[in-house]
Amino acid sequence: MVRRSRRRLTQVGLEERGLASVGILLAVLFTMIVGVMVINLFLYLYGQGATRAAIDEGVRAGSRVAAGETACEIRAEEALQGLMPGPLRSGVDIDCVTAGDELVAVADVTLTSPLPGIPAWSFQMEARAVQETGE
Repeated sequence: MVRRSRRRLTQVGLEERGLASVGILLAVLFTMIVGVMVINLFLYLYGQGATRAAIDEGVRAGSRVAAGETACEIRAEEALQGLMPGPLRSGVDIDCVTAGDELVAVADVTLTSPLPGIPAWSFQMEARAVQETGE
């Protein structure tokens, strides 16, 4: 009787061979997908922070006496180059405009993922500073 039960257990074990590997494969695949999504989220958040810092820097530089829109755009591009080099920066367009007594920097941003199949993230940011007159 003991031999019969051992045979049955052995046969059941042979029939279920490989089921654990399918579960492990699915768990690893799910973990990788979640990991890629988290990395892209951090990449997008970094791009947003770097763009904010660059337009703030540009507005500060352009609002000084005898500076203007050109100084703002140049400084913002320099700051962006230092913070976000490479292909991530290619989706950022910064324009500076004088509106009354303020200097306004507007950034149109489209951040694309380096991995295919992940949607791009688009947004617009604005920074303002009062233009100094030297009086």
